[in-house]
Amino acid sequence: MKILYFDDWKLGVLKGEGVVDLSAVAREIPHAGPGDLVNTLIERFAEYRGRLEDRAASGRAVPLSAVRLRAPLPKPTNIVCMAVNYMEDGTRKEPAPINAFHKSPCAIIGPGEAMVLPDVPATIFEGEAELGVVIGKRATRVKAAEAMDYVFGYTNFIDGSARGLPPPGNVFFQMKSFDTFAPIGPYLVTADEIPDPQHLLIRSWTNGTVMQNFNTSDMAHKIPRCIEWISSVQTLLPGDIIATGTNHRGLNPFMDGDTIDLEIERVGRLSFTVKDDLKRVWARVTRAQMHERAAQKTPGAYPDVTPQTGGKYAPAGR
Repeated sequence: MKILYFDDWKLGVLKGEGVVDLSAVAREIPHAGPGDLVNTLIERFAEYRGRLEDRAASGRAVPLSAVRLRAPLPKPTNIVCMAVNYMEDGTRKEPAPINAFHKSPCAIIGPGEAMVLPDVPATIFEGEAELGVVIGKRATRVKAAEAMDYVFGYTNFIDGSARGLPPPGNVFFQMKSFDTFAPIGPYLVTADEIPDPQHLLIRSWTNGTVMQNFNTSDMAHKIPRCIEWISSVQTLLPGDIIATGTNHRGLNPFMDGDTIDLEIERVGRLSFTVKDDLKRVWARVTRAQMHERAAQKTPGAYPDVTPQTGGKYAPAGR
């Protein structure tokens, strides 16, 4: 099942190339707003699933082209992002130590919205294509062997970054949690539709050009291990998102006017735009391309900055 929000935050389900309105079922689910509604639905999915399926089967589908899709998870309690969690197409000799960081839930936007680049002296802005794992039930100190029982489903996730902000070493919060820095969607795909989440093709495009192209099979710490480790540190709640990391080789600058697409096999396609009132400019170069040009190459290490060439904060003389 593919669950989504559309128009004025109506709950819906994908049916072919259209959406069926689930508002009649949604009225039965205790909630105070869209975020509470989908989080409660996730937590009590076994109770409501039959009614959702009946409505999906009998309801008339409205074409997707006639509706406005929204973020399918507008109010997770937690977003936990895995850090350096890919083997980078075999260029890393061994996995990096397992690591993660929090991203603000207020960063979430949905399909067709704009990631807005803030007025800060970042050396570069990027967005990382990632598989988002949606937690289905309260998870505390879960063992890896049982971890997949706690997964409700999956969604596309972009981890926006404002890199290089001063002071040095003061990194993850201010780099990752700006408003609009977490595009997700276009829907939630329930776990039963994806039998093997560790073998999914992930691709992202910038203005129609493929930039990232990798597979979740290259993940260093697999989803069960991520859930085990995170839940040993904090409790995960229904509707929480674990962003499972990215292959950094294809990362490239995000700039004003860009159209970004992320497509994950079986998970759908997410499209959004980038807005920068300061019109900052970088060369459209990927990290892998910068690595190839570097005089000294370090396996698994990719330069993350191509110099800014125009706009506010550009180095003098450029």
